[in-house]
Amino acid sequence: MAAAALVAASVLVSAGACSGDKAETPSWQGGGQGSSEAPSPQPTLSTVAVTSPAADAKDVAASTEIKYDSEDADNTSVEVKDADGGEVKGTLDKDSKVFTPAKALGWGKTYTVTVNGTPSGDKGGSTTSTFTVMKKPSKLVRVTSFLGDGQTVGVGMPMIVKFGRSVPEKYRDDVQRRMTVTASPVQEGIWHWISPTEVHYRPKTYWKAYTKIFYKVQLAGVPMGDGWYGRSDLTVDLKVGRSFVMTVSNKTKKMTVKQDGKVVKTIPVSLGKKDTPSSSGTMVVIEKKEHTVFDTMAELGPEEGYRTKIDYAQRITWSGQFIHAAPWSEGVQGRTNVSHGCVNVSMAMGKWLFGRTMLGDPITVSGTEEKLKNGNGWTDWNMSWDEYKKGSAI
Repeated sequence: MAAAALVAASVLVSAGACSGDKAETPSWQGGGQGSSEAPSPQPTLSTVAVTSPAADAKDVAASTEIKYDSEDADNTSVEVKDADGGEVKGTLDKDSKVFTPAKALGWGKTYTVTVNGTPSGDKGGSTTSTFTVMKKPSKLVRVTSFLGDGQTVGVGMPMIVKFGRSVPEKYRDDVQRRMTVTASPVQEGIWHWISPTEVHYRPKTYWKAYTKIFYKVQLAGVPMGDGWYGRSDLTVDLKVGRSFVMTVSNKTKKMTVKQDGKVVKTIPVSLGKKDTPSSSGTMVVIEKKEHTVFDTMAELGPEEGYRTKIDYAQRITWSGQFIHAAPWSEGVQGRTNVSHGCVNVSMAMGKWLFGRTMLGDPITVSGTEEKLKNGNGWTDWNMSWDEYKKGSAI
């Protein structure tokens, strides 16, 4: 907000000091014939300006960024304070001339922005502006993370964020820009929209063993279409464990297990028989159940359905394919496929695997009659990197 300029006036003083005439009262003091009104103040020019939000703007989004202009960006600072004088923390991008608050601004609160730059000539070096955030809306979208703080996951584990309502396509780029992943060591990766309500993140290749991952989702107050806004921000701090990769060949009927790049076990398997083939593709362990019951009676009926107790079950597809112990097929494991699509192993090997795997450990099956359908499980690694990037909104 430009400050009013002080209007300077110069006064001519008569050189005739011995004159007996009374000096005429200058018009600027209210005498003579001049006008009694002062000139209108002119706004002070400045080398900086707040460009967004506009001065005195109302109903500003809680997720707003502060944008400004500066003639000397390298030596410009931005300060944002609430009505109580509390400072808003954030990051300043001097190249883009944008200040981004670290978290959403308060609903209905008023903020003052002060930009300090470098004076130049007759231009000042600072300016201030105020704006007011919109009141809390009634329509808020819940944002959740599948993973939580402190978890350790396998090298194939995608980061998974879900929304309580579909995000229209035209809003996804802004949503995605507010979702950041920081990995140590650094690895190239990208978000991929699985559906309008779910987005995943994976690196170009499997996570490096023992990677530390931190991801931040800043969606509180972010517009999500039709009057809906993000409800909250969230952060997740986790790590990747050792590399544990399973590879199954239908040709050899064997599983090769590598830990940190070295083969540690070769396991005979029985895959899906011809009319219920296992899926060929790259999957990851989705869930683990030491003891469970497979019940297909409702799905297949009393003639073809079954209800069987299962030990050491590890789900790899939503459609019901598991790695699990199958003592009834131990005699043909390594030679013949007899399962209903699962990867059968012996009781001993089922227990051995179960004790070593974790969520996100990858398994690749090859050479079967059926290809894995994307979306049937966490199939992020069943796509090439170029294909996966196409699922990004930016």
